[in-house]
Amino acid sequence: MAKEYRHLGVYSDLVLAARKAHRLLPEARPGKKTQKHVLQSLGFDPYPAKPRQLRVDHRWERDGIRGEAISWSVGYGPRTQAWLLRPAGIEGPLPGVIALHDHGGFKYLGKEKVAFGPEEPTKLQTDWMELVYGGRAFANELARQGFAVLAPDVFSWGSRRFPFETIPDWDRASGNTMHANGPMQSKPPEPMPEEISRYCWACVYHEHTIQKYCHVLGTSMSGIVAFEDRAAAAYLAARKDVQPGGVGCVGLSGGGLRSVLLQATSPLVRAAVVVGLMTTFDALLDHNVVSHTWMLYPDPSLARGADWPDVAACRAPSPLMVQYDKDDQLFTPDGMRAADRRIRRRYKQAGKARNYVGEFYDGPHKFDRPMQDSAFAWLKRNLQ
Repeated sequence: MAKEYRHLGVYSDLVLAARKAHRLLPEARPGKKTQKHVLQSLGFDPYPAKPRQLRVDHRWERDGIRGEAISWSVGYGPRTQAWLLRPAGIEGPLPGVIALHDHGGFKYLGKEKVAFGPEEPTKLQTDWMELVYGGRAFANELARQGFAVLAPDVFSWGSRRFPFETIPDWDRASGNTMHANGPMQSKPPEPMPEEISRYCWACVYHEHTIQKYCHVLGTSMSGIVAFEDRAAAAYLAARKDVQPGGVGCVGLSGGGLRSVLLQATSPLVRAAVVVGLMTTFDALLDHNVVSHTWMLYPDPSLARGADWPDVAACRAPSPLMVQYDKDDQLFTPDGMRAADRRIRRRYKQAGKARNYVGEFYDGPHKFDRPMQDSAFAWLKRNLQ
């Protein structure tokens, strides 16, 4: 008898039918074959991933950080804005790390969710950081500890977000209905400003529209995001004040997803930290499929050649840290533990089991200070 899936109901046997139609989630060993499969599944690699028409728009120094506001074109859409952060008073090349902002259902901001720039932080920023980052701008803290940190916006967020008037009426109306039923966030106590909450709720539905356009164009939202992150990695790795030999990357949630994809598709990444975005695909069924962005589901071909942990490990033995929250509401405990075991197998197959570190922390979906401290120390060991 077919397993009953409450989200599929009378269509629960569809899972068995799909498994008969294709071999799903096979064991995919690290190496060029799996890397090629991942890149093809993402469906977006139109030309060399590097910034175009790059310029430094502003420089500043505050709170022990020397910063640059940088912008560039990726060849489509509005210019990407990014912040480059270094410890003030320290000259010479530093190890480079890309700080990848989260998804969070909060597309109004991008880099501002993980970094402070030249201006005084807004309450919107500090509230968000309090909610998921232990009240700390982790990109700035990473810079203070001796890194050159790049915090870029990416497709659909911050400077790369879609204007509200571009979002279809249906998506805006659906978002307005959800906005009317409650604030975008219940903690911290004060909700987002109304116009930002309306925008963020509209974006929840607009992401479905974006993915439909991507499918018509033969690509995926995750493919576009990964391409733009590769361009950011190319920029950071080429800077004269960044140590040669590659860079690191770190992110929570949607940022962790971006870290997986960047690690998988860019040889410029020497060490990657993935926080709060690791599970087996099978464990999402009937539990968390609905909870996640389209970025986790690029193309059906991905699951016919690899599982999500295989994507993260496809460049083994390149150093990889994954941090799991034991009470993460976006994943099942069994799915996280199974992913951890699968990644360990991949690194053992690559002959460097110790190059993978999996850490489990008490609590819900977050990247708090103890987790950050551990990740920063690990990045130091692997990049300096």
